[in-house]
Amino acid sequence: MVWQVRVPASVANLGSGYDALGLALSLFIEVEGGPAEEDGLVYEGEGELALSHPGESLLHRAWQAAWARLGEAGPPLFIRVQNPIPLARGLGSSAAAAVAGAALADLASGGRLGRDGVFAVAAELEGHPDNAGASAYGGFVIGYGPPWRALRLEFPEELLLAVAVPPFEVPTERARAALPDRVSRSDAVFNLARAALWPAALLTGRYNLLAEAAADRLHQDARLSLMPRAREALRAASEAGALAAFVAGAGPAVAAVVERERADRVAGALWDYAKGGQVMVLEAAGGYTWKEI
Repeated sequence: MVWQVRVPASVANLGSGYDALGLALSLFIEVEGGPAEEDGLVYEGEGELALSHPGESLLHRAWQAAWARLGEAGPPLFIRVQNPIPLARGLGSSAAAAVAGAALADLASGGRLGRDGVFAVAAELEGHPDNAGASAYGGFVIGYGPPWRALRLEFPEELLLAVAVPPFEVPTERARAALPDRVSRSDAVFNLARAALWPAALLTGRYNLLAEAAADRLHQDARLSLMPRAREALRAASEAGALAAFVAGAGPAVAAVVERERADRVAGALWDYAKGGQVMVLEAAGGYTWKEI
């Protein structure tokens, strides 16, 4: 028996919604898993040189965490992975892997976790719900807790994400360490108002508000200091017609929301920043899918 799961990448924060807002992207890690005498891993794609042993695999950790949530020890699992999601770039690779591992356990247990349980396991491993919520449920999510919860909204089909992924990494731990321990009340109020604009603008079709919705005073300035030329990339995307531009998660990727007819132009404006890396134009995606073969 083999279980297959397909889990989307994601972009989190969207500027103002630090550790709260996320969006699933049409870039998918594909994982097959099945019973084995001992844990095994065949890993291809992004990060394959760094992740060659089951003991280093977040997939196996999520598998075990999911079984622990059910009050049982997880049996040995052999996993085969094809991963196109760049690691340590801000596109939710760890959350996608955590969702995949937990989803395999859900399949193996006969659906005893359900999608909500899979999300809860992944969010607990991540320590925040934004990427995990997007990978689990798809679309635009608002995450909150603990206990971790996520509310899903549809993302407009006429909007795309242009994403520039540079060739260098910024580990999430380093990006978080760059942030101040305290923020002012005025900055907190500023971000609360802008984060609230995101669902309002998307639900009403007032996309002209998205640039303001992405404005941030909590984390982006500190992180941009770790990302040479990223500030210029955000400016270039806006000048090329992006509706909003922001650091993708903890970076160093940057992302821009764009109408379909302007996607190529905005993507072209991001090429200089991504030199040696890649620029992708992606749609919003649904949550993880699965099947048993």
